[in-house]
Amino acid sequence: QEDVRWLGFEWDGEARYASDYFDKLYSWAKVFIERDWAYVDELSAEELSQYRGTLTSPGKDSPFRNRAVAESLLIFERMRAGEVKQGAAILRAKIGMDNRNVIMRDPVMYRVIEHPPHPRTNSEWPVYPSYDWAHGLSDAIEEVTHSVCTLEFNSHNELYDWFNERVLSVGGLTCAALPRQHEFARLEMTYIVVSNRKLRRLVEGGFVDAWDD
Repeated sequence: QEDVRWLGFEWDGEARYASDYFDKLYSWAKVFIERDWAYVDELSAEELSQYRGTLTSPGKDSPFRNRAVAESLLIFERMRAGEVKQGAAILRAKIGMDNRNVIMRDPVMYRVIEHPPHPRTNSEWPVYPSYDWAHGLSDAIEEVTHSVCTLEFNSHNELYDWFNERVLSVGGLTCAALPRQHEFARLEMTYIVVSNRKLRRLVEGGFVDAWDD
């Protein structure tokens, strides 16, 4: 917030946080399980990496991918209740382990995070939504039209739309139009230093008076 104000901008209304929508995100995740669009997986972090595949080879299905909907729902509710240890289970979207886009290979929707406590909700939510699950849906809830990200998120664009379109299809969103993610590369200007690392050397070395110089 301080950085946005330093740039001379203000936003409409109060500051918004993804944690404001944890109830909605959780309820939509349960709908995904009920529709067999998501499942609870119990692979270890090392196994997840092995099953994921590479940029040139497809991944392979988790042995938990076809577990019963009722079982996934029960475990997910136990995760929410704080009855599942961190790292023991995650919720994954069921998309396809042979997808050309590695990001789309059954991405994580929820993890159990025991420590540290959430800065806003403390211990109320033992399960945290992943960035990919929370990002696009938070944008849609807030009726954002253009979500601007740096270039490394380009491969996440497809997943951003996939999540939003499915939540919209079950009547979960009321926005007039779904938001779209747009990526940009770092701006370079001739004869202008924009690297934070290089600017820090100028400030700390006393070559300029301060960051505002």
